[in-house]
Amino acid sequence: MNELQVAEDILPLGHFKAHASALLKGINQSNRPIVITQNGKPAAVVLSPAEFDRLNESARFSFAVRQGLIDEKEGRLVEDEDLDSFSSWL
Repeated sequence: MNELQVAEDILPLGHFKAHASALLKGINQSNRPIVITQNGKPAAVVLSPAEFDRLNESARFSFAVRQGLIDEKEGRLVEDEDLDSFSSWL
């Protein structure tokens, strides 16, 4: 993801509504998110579908690693020599 440009990428909701088509095209070209404000406070972040997918994949990977570390800590492991018997279940 490219860095947020504060002067360009933080917009009030009204501006986003008025220029949505051009802004969405720009999001896909620049790969920078847009922060939409409502009453002067951040209300939403709009990002490209590709960036959304990348963030989701990264989050799922991080979760899987954390879960694996928890499993290891709690002794839920399979030894290498036992893997062949597990592969027959698949």
